[in-house]
Amino acid sequence: MALGTDPAPYELRFDSGRGCLDLVATNHPVERLDSVPRLRAWIVGAGLVPAGAKLPGAGPQWLAAFRELRGLVAQLVRGEIEGRPVGPALDRINALAAPAPPAPYAVRAPDGTLVRVLRGEPGCPALLAAVARDAVDLLTDPAARALLRQCEGDNCPIVYLDTSRGRRRRWCSSEVCGNRERVARHRRRAALART
Repeated sequence: MALGTDPAPYELRFDSGRGCLDLVATNHPVERLDSVPRLRAWIVGAGLVPAGAKLPGAGPQWLAAFRELRGLVAQLVRGEIEGRPVGPALDRINALAAPAPPAPYAVRAPDGTLVRVLRGEPGCPALLAAVARDAVDLLTDPAARALLRQCEGDNCPIVYLDTSRGRRRRWCSSEVCGNRERVARHRRRAALART
């Protein structure tokens, strides 16, 4: 992607059920947070800031910090799914969750509707805190934690919340991993029919 252009909508995923899990999904199947413009797009798309919010400090150090948080959340979530403790990741996420997240407030738009804006321009620690707090909230809520699932897609590391009826969701995305599985199943049946 050329610097300064917006990513295509499908390039940044927001279908895992939680912002912290959406962050984890940004490195599969390829690195999606590979530039500051993409990070900005993810921050807006994740709802951390309203569209049009100024992020004057965003730079390579923000990119490194969000990637670090992504790795920590992935370790912690996968540790919970597999039933193994991950101490250092938990300590670091708790530290990142400590600062105050961006403070929103409502103002009237010219058409009279209420819109969300931020008090000031959020820095990287405040934005990281919002995502880290989401991870803490997710993993300390027994009901939400019970909905954590690993995608059953071939080699897919995506973790999501299964809020489907009957809790039978198998894939991170029916359109991506689910479709691949259906195509593979069709090919296997066709190959068996030919033999």
